[in-house]
Amino acid sequence: MRIEQDLKLGFKDVLFRPKRSTLKSRSQVELTRDFTFKHSGRQWSGVPIIAANMDSVGSFDMAKALAKHNVMTAIHKHYSVEDWASFIQENSADVLKHAMVSTGTSDADFQKTKDIMALTDDLMFICIDIANGYSEHLVEYVEKVRTAFPDKVISAGNVVTGDMVEELILAGADIVKVGIGPGSVCTTRVKTGVGYPQLSAIIECADAAHGLGGQIIGDGGCTCAGDVSKAFGGGADFVMLGGMLAGHEESNGEIVEKDGQQLMKFYGMSSQSAMDKHSGGVANYRAAEGKTVLLHYRGPVENTIQDIMGGVRSTCTYVGAAKLKELTKRTTFIRVQEQENNVYGRE
Repeated sequence: MRIEQDLKLGFKDVLFRPKRSTLKSRSQVELTRDFTFKHSGRQWSGVPIIAANMDSVGSFDMAKALAKHNVMTAIHKHYSVEDWASFIQENSADVLKHAMVSTGTSDADFQKTKDIMALTDDLMFICIDIANGYSEHLVEYVEKVRTAFPDKVISAGNVVTGDMVEELILAGADIVKVGIGPGSVCTTRVKTGVGYPQLSAIIECADAAHGLGGQIIGDGGCTCAGDVSKAFGGGADFVMLGGMLAGHEESNGEIVEKDGQQLMKFYGMSSQSAMDKHSGGVANYRAAEGKTVLLHYRGPVENTIQDIMGGVRSTCTYVGAAKLKELTKRTTFIRVQEQENNVYGRE
């Protein structure tokens, strides 16, 4: 047993230090970034925010809505090949370039991914997603997928330390997904005692990835637009959002009527709800590591994504970053013990 004494930080532990800026308006800030990916060599340009691949967030409808804002969606893995065929037939190449095909690591998952990717050349992103990215099986699976799809952009995770980021990139991942336990409906830290504060995970993993020419996705822990900015400021190339994009018309969550109000069910993908729905219940060798909550129905996602993007633009004006790419270079975080005045609650 050993103890690391360095304190690790979450988003609530810091604020941006403002700096002189020549920017006169948020409208001058460019959120679009251009990427060239290490192994695939593919190029992509867009706003690097991603809707999470949860079945009450990462829907086909969400992908269509967010593509209008040049934002990406990781489509959840529970759609069938036939569902994908219909989605592809009904949507333009531009929408498809903003969609990630999610997969697990079983033989059946591999075959399904091959079947989906064979439907069109317009799909360019594959998201290999398991809860514990420290499994050697994930490394082997990334190598297998890279061999099968040499020209596709592969994301893999989740991990929280630089050593594993490097291993996944060397195995063939273009992007590594970073985050264990920070999600709003994730209970991994409570059930297992495992985790890593998300801002420190992003800072350390981004450093490791960028040293090898790879990228990272900061996945989880954002509760407001300011947290999204902090993730980018810490070095995340992409930021993945679950709870912030849940509860919307396009989320395709189950709507529940309670006390005359419309509520939408939202749950973690390792929760009892998810395993009951997709796996016939929780296997007797494991515990559920997610919770189920009811959110107020929030209508179309349009206003929410505009609010998030507006907040990030505003951050950039406070620190003098004309482009999102410049934000991390302009970032100085200050350690704090208070974030906001909550006397009237959060808006």
